[in-house]
Amino acid sequence: MGKPLLNNPAVLPTDEVLKSILGSAFEAYSECMERIAEMELVPEWNYYKDGGAWLCKVQYKKKTVFWLSIWENRFRVVFYFTEKTMVGLAELDIEPALVQQVVQAAPIGKLIPMGFNVQKKDQLNDLFTVAHYKKKLK
Repeated sequence: MGKPLLNNPAVLPTDEVLKSILGSAFEAYSECMERIAEMELVPEWNYYKDGGAWLCKVQYKKKTVFWLSIWENRFRVVFYFTEKTMVGLAELDIEPALVQQVVQAAPIGKLIPMGFNVQKKDQLNDLFTVAHYKKKLK
């Protein structure tokens, strides 16, 4: 699958930089950021040396809701669930294939990833249904 872009620690992920990488997906990214604000989530960009890229950690209070990374013409959002917290995903009104993805995902330690590759605004509804679910978890 490769590596996320934004690999230079000296180049901040400004809107201009993101627009040049995301192309037409920048519109979906902007909408995503608006919806993050509406949910009272806080996006925080940091350069992570271990991954060699800028990542955006999106939090509610002290809880990490999801991680966002930048790729060529798309951005990727990944949620992490435990065995216990992933059970409620099946009850959400989202594409059944997304729930299957989590069920079949290889755990990373004790965490099970659920990823979204976003290029268009219409891909955000399922993503934010999952974000609301994750935000409410204890």
